[in-house]
Amino acid sequence: MDLRSIDLNLLVALDALLKERGVSRAAQRLALSQPTLSASLARLRRHFNDELLHRVGNQYVLTPLAERLAAMTGDTLNGAERIFTSQASFDPATSQRLFTLLTTDYGLAEAASAVCSAIEREGPRMRVRLRHITPEFAERGAEGLRSVDGLLMPHGYLPDLPHLDLYQDRWVCVVSADNALVGDELTMHDLATLPWVDAFGGPGGSTPAARQLRLLGVEPTVQVFADSFLGVPFLVAGTNRAALLQERVARRIADRPDLRTLECPFDAVPLTEAFWWHPVYTHDLEHVWLRGLLTEMFPQPAH
Repeated sequence: MDLRSIDLNLLVALDALLKERGVSRAAQRLALSQPTLSASLARLRRHFNDELLHRVGNQYVLTPLAERLAAMTGDTLNGAERIFTSQASFDPATSQRLFTLLTTDYGLAEAASAVCSAIEREGPRMRVRLRHITPEFAERGAEGLRSVDGLLMPHGYLPDLPHLDLYQDRWVCVVSADNALVGDELTMHDLATLPWVDAFGGPGGSTPAARQLRLLGVEPTVQVFADSFLGVPFLVAGTNRAALLQERVARRIADRPDLRTLECPFDAVPLTEAFWWHPVYTHDLEHVWLRGLLTEMFPQPAH
């Protein structure tokens, strides 16, 4: 298809129409008149030979084609914006870059706040958008990272993508304070017989420590899967469940009387928190600057 024959402004209209699922709200979103958006919708319908939006009762519903298009328009517009806002040089003091970062709740608690403060100090006109990641998103790998600047996520969930290691954290085990099945110390037998809470586990990946446990012959009986690290203590307290928990998080809950923190009965591989990005941003000047800032914030120990 020859793109020269297409009015690329229709992409903006298409994105708004599919997100708002109606002409009037899309017109408000774009600060245009309803007749203007109606005309754009008519052109889009002719181009795709599809209704895109059809009325059911008092609301509009997306056609199957429109559903597929809706999953692509946002990423496409983000990519176009990055292209046309790119500059030959970069000054953090004047840049208005909006960095979009994905993160787990653990990354939000342990790193994201400091990262946002550092960006604000160096680039006062820059902004940061933080979005929570789910295991399903992590399964998309490089495809999912194309539309964002990066991801704060431990090793074990993503394929071989560009990344910058930030820091390490130890694993400890948590059980309820009233769990009568556990003595003063956890044993491998305890880990094999207790029900588990598994944070960010499943087919999309798991922490190296969880995989290590399986290699040692212990297949945890997972009772609860959670898309949250910080939610683990709430899912353990008052139950017979056990869970692996980052030591940094365990320190935050050390004064909770309803939980016990115990050493792992095996030499658990440490968690390595990292910043991941899509290769398309490797040479982006502002992205290079952001990675340099992270390197300064999280210097690696000398070997």
